Amino acid sequence: MKNLLNYQSSEYDCGPVTLTNAIRYLFDREVIYPDIIKYIMLYCLDSYNEHGEVGKRGTSASAMMFLSNWLNQFGQMKNFPISCEFLSGESVHVTEDNKIAAALHQGGVVVLRLYLDVAHYVLLTGIEGDSIYLFDPYYEELDDPDLDQEYFSGGITFITDQPKRANRMVSMQRLNRLTEGYYEMGPQALREALIVFNQETRLTAERTIDYYI
Repeated sequence: MKNLLNYQSSEYDCGPVTLTNAIRYLFDREVIYPDIIKYIMLYCLDSYNEHGEVGKRGTSASAMMFLSNWLNQFGQMKNFPISCEFLSGESVHVTEDNKIAAALHQGGVVVLRLYLDVAHYVLLTGIEGDSIYLFDPYYEELDDPDLDQEYFSGGITFITDQPKRANRMVSMQRLNRLTEGYYEMGPQALREALIVFNQETRLTAERTIDYYI
């Protein structure tokens, strides 16, 4: 059985929650190793804020890169069908013909760093036309009178009926912006993304053809 996707427990844990959501989205609950959940929580929340408080600046790119390598090795050792690829810098953008879009078309997911007031991780789960389905672990309610109005700016749509897949749809044009507004990836030098696949459900070119017949 596939789990519902999770929301943050604090202001800081978007990184481990989103990476865990990648696992929840791709794999049935019955096959997920407890080691995976344990080590995601162990190695995330590693950044210090300006007061020297650990975890209060969230999760670093170094931690995500380490976990990408760790998950690949774990998959090989345990014969668990997971594969990861960490991207950074100019390679992190979303267009119809690039690596991130290809991963989504093949049934993979992408842990993406973007902005929501501050640097923030979300999970990309699908693509439709020029828009991306994503799950934002920062819980908000549409009828909250204090909801920030930037959520209603162009290129952002709330989704309320797909708790195992997405709670937002965001345009590629907005995601690709070099600025730091809501759901924008910001400066290229700071961009990062982690592509994750379940190799048993990944759609190769041949399997994609079979799937649509």
